[in-house]
Amino acid sequence: MTPETSTKLATEYETLRRREHELITDLLDIVPKIDGLGEERVSQMRDALFHADHPYLIVLMGPYNAGKSSIINALLGTPDLLPVGPTPTTDRITILRYGEQAARTRSGDVDTVFHPSPLLQKVSFVDTPGLESIFREHEEITRRFLHRSDTVMLVMMATQAMTQHNLEYIHTLKEYGKQVILILNQVDLLTPEERETVRQYVADQARIELGKNPEVWLMSSRDALDARHADGTVDEEKWAASGIKQIGNYIDTQLSDVSRLRQKLQTPLNIAQNVHGAALTAVRGSQSTLDQYQSIAQNVEQQLTVFRRESDKVVTQTTDEVKIKFEEAGKRGAEAIHAQFQFSRALGSMFRGLAELIGLSSIARSTSGGSYTRAAFERHKVFEPIAELPIVSDKLPPRLEGKDLQDTDDLVKYAHKEIEALPALIKSKVIGTVQAPTRYDRTAMQGVRSELQVLEDEARLVETEKIERALRNSVLYLAAYEVIMLVFAIFIWQANPFGTDGGGSTELIVIIVILGLMLLGLAFLPLRGRQLANEYTKRMQALGGKYNEILTRAAHKQIDYGMNLRRDSIAPLTRLIDAQTEIHTGQLKRLQAAGEQLVKIEGDLTALGKPGLLGILR
Repeated sequence: MTPETSTKLATEYETLRRREHELITDLLDIVPKIDGLGEERVSQMRDALFHADHPYLIVLMGPYNAGKSSIINALLGTPDLLPVGPTPTTDRITILRYGEQAARTRSGDVDTVFHPSPLLQKVSFVDTPGLESIFREHEEITRRFLHRSDTVMLVMMATQAMTQHNLEYIHTLKEYGKQVILILNQVDLLTPEERETVRQYVADQARIELGKNPEVWLMSSRDALDARHADGTVDEEKWAASGIKQIGNYIDTQLSDVSRLRQKLQTPLNIAQNVHGAALTAVRGSQSTLDQYQSIAQNVEQQLTVFRRESDKVVTQTTDEVKIKFEEAGKRGAEAIHAQFQFSRALGSMFRGLAELIGLSSIARSTSGGSYTRAAFERHKVFEPIAELPIVSDKLPPRLEGKDLQDTDDLVKYAHKEIEALPALIKSKVIGTVQAPTRYDRTAMQGVRSELQVLEDEARLVETEKIERALRNSVLYLAAYEVIMLVFAIFIWQANPFGTDGGGSTELIVIIVILGLMLLGLAFLPLRGRQLANEYTKRMQALGGKYNEILTRAAHKQIDYGMNLRRDSIAPLTRLIDAQTEIHTGQLKRLQAAGEQLVKIEGDLTALGKPGLLGILR
């Protein structure tokens, strides 16, 4: 493979790895929130993220003091990068990654060391706690980390090459299905003949356990460190003799192997696909639960709609009664006005007008209780419907309150029943308590009584005074008119008495005409009465409209409060339904989008390293 081709392959690999990492990160945000999926799937997705987060992962494991840390230090050219010593010095997983600046971070039982070594741009190394140490948890930490590796290097001391524990480790690695390289460190303590004897023995024992010929590398981390000079240069001869160069050669070989790179990317992709499939199944399987949520929500909204309609009906019934009361008052008032302005009473009305004109009005009115109109209205019981208005309007608030409380109780019972029917996992997500209110706010309807009282007073007093003034003015005008006509007739009579000049017939005609006009004036009174009756009826209708407008406005405020009361009492259930519906819909959309990305990445992964039309790597 040419350098150009190798660079192209590395670029394609890194692009795909980053895409995988972004997709798995997104899935890891979704998966833990899916009900019923289980922690195992979440753990699998975390493993997939770990795989995708590292370019290539080589795990070094083995007994403590076998030289794992020393090999890494020598390989990266930094003797004190990882602590070394004759006693267990590593009690945590240490991941070595590339970084522009040297740094260390800690998360759980894993340390991450960032180091500016070019080699770490290709792979990441993992230094594990020593096996067979006095600290049994060290071994558990190491074993939990093995499944994340791409290659495992089992480091053994050349002087204690193949112990029973090492055989057990090889067996474990076989079960994991990992590629295993056996490293015999500290071969500088052996003669050349001993080195070959030990290498062959280890190879034979491992072949029996693995069922295939393993790679066995002889290595001396001490010689490798001696091969590095203080100025950063390397004695190539000593470096090669130390055996550590094999690791660099292996890395270059692995990263030039298309099938191995593809497998590196395929592992987290397969994990992501499996978890994604399980997640999608879980979400789709909860569709029936979602349908149940939507059914509950629809039932609640239907009940609220019915409640609103019934409350509006109560208000309509009340306003209809109010309208009838005002219509009845208008009808009775019109009858009373007609009675006051009858033609048969025109003469008496004229004399009342004369009394007003000559200043005897108080005496005239005293005979009728101070107000002719009020007396007439009382006779016709005009004020009875008005007096009944408070009874009608004051019944509305308790009717609305009773309806609010009853409906709220019914809703609460319904909500409790539906919550009890929910799965335990969903039921545990209910925040708050579904319960009826402990208090009821009546402010909206209480504040309207004073406004209604003003209109009631206007219907009784103001309207009576208006009719009284109209009646008084009418009889005054009538009296004045009649007096003028009478004076005119007398004047004509005095000017030329009948028969004194032989023209008596003319004067007689004039007087008859004047008398006719006087009678016509009396006929004006009923016409005026009819006009006033119509105006009174219209004004009472307008007052009724204002009355109902004020009453309706206040009632609607009270109804709105009652509807909010109902909603608030079952808010824990409706919030749960809204939240779960939103979550379910969002999860389904995100999983569907992730599924499309998984298909695209898999297609691009299949094409990794394959030549295009021009024979160049895609």
